[in-house]
Amino acid sequence: MARICTICGKRPQVANLVSHANNKVKRWVFPNVHTMRFTLSCSNDGRVHRGKVCTKCVKAKKVSKVV
Repeated sequence: MARICTICGKRPQVANLVSHANNKVKRWVFPNVHTMRFTLSCSNDGRVHRGKVCTKCVKAKKVSKVV
């Protein structure tokens, strides 16, 4: 299952988990992505799409949620 936002293309990143002794271990940082039905705010045709959208795109009103 790909954890990639269909709107902005945000994807998992690799980061370091740093301990108090400054030991570094690689770890994954995943975006907050949800599968939902949505309409694009930039287009006015009102077509309903289905895909994975990050919560930053929802908060920024790039998409509107279809209930």
